[in-house]
Parts: sequence; structure tokens; C-alpha cells
Amino acid sequence: MPQETGQEESGEPETGHLKGRVVLLVEDDYFLASDLQRHFAASGAEIVGPVPSVTEALTLIAATPALDAAVLDINLRGEMAFPVADALIARGVPFLFATGYSAGTLPPRYGGLRHCEKPIEPQQIAELLCASGLADPAPHPTSPAA
Repeated sequence: MPQETGQEESGEPETGHLKGRVVLLVEDDYFLASDLQRHFAASGAEIVGPVPSVTEALTLIAATPALDAAVLDINLRGEMAFPVADALIARGVPFLFATGYSAGTLPPRYGGLRHCEKPIEPQQIAELLCASGLADPAPHPTSPAA
């Protein structure tokens, strides 16, 4: 039985809340993006991305009707990712910033959002996403029967 601390009996924090979730990864560091993708997939999440640019992230947000959560780096190849944050907020998608920037550098409108400073571990990001009070997974379109 899980302990009240949110940890499984093994001592590992529970990240099973990612199972069945559609998670957008917006990260320009190839190695971190790959680590996050592997970890989230192993936790049962469906990954959208990863993408390394604002344009690609906005395209995926527009093209993906069901997003349950997102991880967003602030600086994507020199371009600030605030338009992506605004699009996620407009859609009601919970997300966190995973970045090298301190929370104090964020514009005030993002002051209440979760923030994790690099260097980070995929487990840490998964825990923060789960602690964000994710709602039930969004209903995902199914293919029509043949």
C-alpha cells in the first residue's frame, strides 16, 4: 500500500498518474528530451514531441486535441517560449517550466506556475507533474471501427 508521502513501498515516488496521459515535451536539449521521453513512456504516458522550437510546439498544440500535461523549457534555441506557455494556459493544459532560468526571471503572469531549475532528473519532473493535481486523462479520439 502506498505511503502517505506519495511514495511506493519501494521508496520511489509514485508516478503512475502519468499512465494514459498525453504529455507534450518542449525541450531543445536532445539528451534531456530523450531522457524525459523514455522515462515518461516507461511510466505509461503517451508522448507528443519532443519538439525544440516555439513554432513546432504551437503546431503540435493546435494539432493535438487531447493534451493532459506539458513540460516546457523557457529558452528554445534563443527564443523565449512564452507564446507556448500562453497557448497551454488558454487550453487549460497544466504544465511546468523545466529550465535553467530562476523563477525570479519569469514574467509575473507565470508566477504561480510550477518551475524546476536545471539540472533536473526525469523522475523529478514526473513527480512535479503528478503533484500538479492532474485531472483524469482527457478522452482521446478512437478510430472508427472498420
